[in-house]
Order: sequence, then C-alpha cells, then structure tokens
Amino acid sequence: MKFFIDSGNLDEIKSANNFGIIDGATTNPSLIAKEGIKGKKNIFDHYKKICDIIEGDISAEVISTTTKGIIKEGHELSEIDDKIVVKVPMIEDGIKALDYFSKNKIKTNCTLIFSAAQALIAAKCGATYVSPFIGRLDDWEKDKNAGIKMIKDIKNIFTNYNYNTEILAASIRNPKHIIECAKVGVNVITTPLKSLLELTKHPLTDVGLKQFLDDYKKNNP
Repeated sequence: MKFFIDSGNLDEIKSANNFGIIDGATTNPSLIAKEGIKGKKNIFDHYKKICDIIEGDISAEVISTTTKGIIKEGHELSEIDDKIVVKVPMIEDGIKALDYFSKNKIKTNCTLIFSAAQALIAAKCGATYVSPFIGRLDDWEKDKNAGIKMIKDIKNIFTNYNYNTEILAASIRNPKHIIECAKVGVNVITTPLKSLLELTKHPLTDVGLKQFLDDYKKNNP
C-alpha cells in the first residue's frame, strides 16, 4: 500500500516526508485556501514546492466544471511538473475530460467518488486513480462501515475486469480506516499526518517502553 499525505501545508508535508513512508501527496482547493494562498501563479508555485519535496505523484485539482475548462486547466497543471496528477471531479463534463486526458497520456485522479458505480465509470474512461471518500460517506449514510463497503465493491469490480486504475482511498478519519483499506488491498490511502502518526501508537507500547526504561535505570543508577 502506498501512503500519500493529504495536505497543502509545506511544513506538514516536509514532516511527513521525513518519516520515509510517504509515496505521494494530494491537495484540493480547500486545503490550498486554508494556507491563505491566492492567485493562479501563487497556487501553481505552491504546487511546484510540493513537487520539490515529495518524490511521487502529486494530485492538483481543477476548478472548472466544463469539459473545455477542465482540459485547459489540466494541461496547465501538468506542465508544472511531471509528478502532477490532474484531479478531476466526478461529473459528466469531468468524465469527458478523463477520456481526453487518458488518450493524451496525462495522469488523472477522479475525485469525489461516493459509489462503486462512479468508480467504474471513471476507470472505464481511463482514470489513473479514483478517490472514494470513506469518511464523508460514513457521515452521509450514518453507517460507520458504509465507506469500507464501497471500497470493497470497487476493489471487486476492478479485479473482475482487470482495470489498471488505482484505488486512492480518501477522507480517512482514523487508523481503522487505513487498516481496513489495507485488508481489502487498496492501492493508496491519503490522509493528514495525524492519522498516519496514530498508526504507530498503542497503549501497551507505552507501558512496555516505560517498564524497560525503569528496569534499566534500576540496574544502572
């Protein structure tokens, strides 16, 4: 499984990358806005800075909702760096753009996926990645397992038809989401640094470490 950092904050991205487990990054307009970055040039410069930190794919999202606009923005984004993956929303015009990008060898990430049907359509159009939103679907369905059920359905469909599209699980809320995705065989998860760090923690680890250190100090005053 590949780990992507979901962030627009350069310090957080650097911190995550220093752990040696980060394979890529995802961003979106909300994350960029959170950093107070305004203006196309400044936003594109920010994407370039992220590319300079992370070795793998970097998802950068289009703003347009028309096929023509998405394609234009996609070309502009892809010219920033070879690592850029054009993030396209799951809408009708987005689907047309995915097909265009696929035929023109431009990497894409179809975002805002909330059903296996949407993922199937995106894969059929040649998306490089699909991003199912686990946590948001759990909230919408009022079922804490709804997101993982969707992931399982997508995985089964992609396996049945040998689609090369990778499942990039998004809207990760906790370590359990990550482990469940790993059990299903998801290709990629993207998450804030906090959720990744929580994977390293367990109360018994803290208890055991304290005991080891206390015993050492007793024998080595």
